[in-house]
Amino acid sequence: MTAPALSAPKITVANPGWLTAAIMLATIMQVLDTTIANVALPHMAASLGATQEEITWVLTSYIVASAIATPMTGWVADKVGRRMVFMGAIIGFTLTSVLCGLSLGLPEMILFRVFQGIFGAVLIPLAQAVLLDINPREKVGQAMAIYGAGIMVGPIIGPTLGGYLTEVFNWRYVFFINLPIGIVALLGVMAFMPREEIHHRKFDLFGFSMLAIAMGSLQLMLDRGQSEGWFESVEIWLYLGLTISGMWAFVIHCLDNQDAFVDLKMFRDRNFVMGLVFIFIIGMTLFSGLALLPPLLQKLLGYPVIETGLVMAPRGVGTMVSMILVGRLVARFDARGLVLFGLLVTAASLHVMAGFDTQMGSMPIMVSGVMQGFGLGFVFVPLSTLTYATIETKYRADATAFFSLVRNVGSGVGISVVTAVLSRMTTVNHEEIASTLTASAPELRAALPQLMSNSAYYASIADQLVSQQSAMIAYIDNFILMFVFTLAVVPIVFLLRNPKHHAPKA
Repeated sequence: MTAPALSAPKITVANPGWLTAAIMLATIMQVLDTTIANVALPHMAASLGATQEEITWVLTSYIVASAIATPMTGWVADKVGRRMVFMGAIIGFTLTSVLCGLSLGLPEMILFRVFQGIFGAVLIPLAQAVLLDINPREKVGQAMAIYGAGIMVGPIIGPTLGGYLTEVFNWRYVFFINLPIGIVALLGVMAFMPREEIHHRKFDLFGFSMLAIAMGSLQLMLDRGQSEGWFESVEIWLYLGLTISGMWAFVIHCLDNQDAFVDLKMFRDRNFVMGLVFIFIIGMTLFSGLALLPPLLQKLLGYPVIETGLVMAPRGVGTMVSMILVGRLVARFDARGLVLFGLLVTAASLHVMAGFDTQMGSMPIMVSGVMQGFGLGFVFVPLSTLTYATIETKYRADATAFFSLVRNVGSGVGISVVTAVLSRMTTVNHEEIASTLTASAPELRAALPQLMSNSAYYASIADQLVSQQSAMIAYIDNFILMFVFTLAVVPIVFLLRNPKHHAPKA
């Protein structure tokens, strides 16, 4: 029996495998850069003469610039062609990475990080759009598995690689490492990505400006909320007002104009909208966990930077295994069932994490990491397939841009939520535990009898123990919260359509 013929891809390329490899190198380079610089911030602060609060703008400037530039992907790709955009973005991202590594002061570092965020913003959505177009419909699942590997493994290995480069070489090498990767990716795109027809599309300056104000203000609010005391600060209220007013003006403008920056008709597609809601919540879960584990391991359990990376590495192994499996399974089984399976495995991993304690070894961390990486791989790949399964192909560039934007916003919201919960619950737990511990408490007298001598030294030891347990309980509170978020997204699975029965329009 002969195998059924594959459907024709939208774009035919001579070497799709090599083009995919080049695209994924660029994607990994961009995703890696969102986390690799985090661990080097203290070293940057000392070298650039900045305070710890000022140096956080190295991260904030990149995130805000990326959020503003991401929605531009579809328009720029139509205007000058995907090949030119991809090449320009790789060149710009690589060059600004080198300039970041050469920076001698904070202002120029922030300036180069802004441009790095702008150039990097188009790489991920454009990579996804290209992979969708160069693969027949039957192989889209495998293409999304490759794409998902870059998206999910990058943030996992970023802190480890960043810590290693900073300790062994210098913080500047967390930026210089992009140079060889960028050169190889550029050569691959130049050699294997074909030129395509350019669609002249009018630029809607007002619509873009309103969306840029909304997204930039939202990212600033999420990034600076914790340090500014959230809504106790006038600055945060200003960001919230700009976010709401900018988004309101953008939506009204797009509804009233035929040549608006974004065609809102693409949001009529149920799978696409449900996919956006889904990836928003998964973004909260995925990146929140990655944000919580390094400080838990280093500050609370005393792991050094490199050992922290080694303990977290099995999460990446779980992700890679699931990507290999799901890339083959998604063409044979209902993608919704695979997503549901991945959610349940992810929820189970968070249940394991809710049992962490200060006396545990590294095994529970590695086991839960493998489980979570494996589960999220089963979620991300079929979800990407389902999200674009029924949307019209003319909307793909804009759709992938919004998918990437919503995932990033979800991760920003998730990190802000867990950071606020960690800070608040650590304080609350400390007060509650301390209120039950008096010098006459039998448990305390048995564990630390020296307290009866009214020694300040032993009192400080008791306070450190209380602080440690308070923080551990706060981390557990966050893991339970993420567990609830993961289960809350399960009903959305049943609202997604089976792509086998709803083919996209040309």
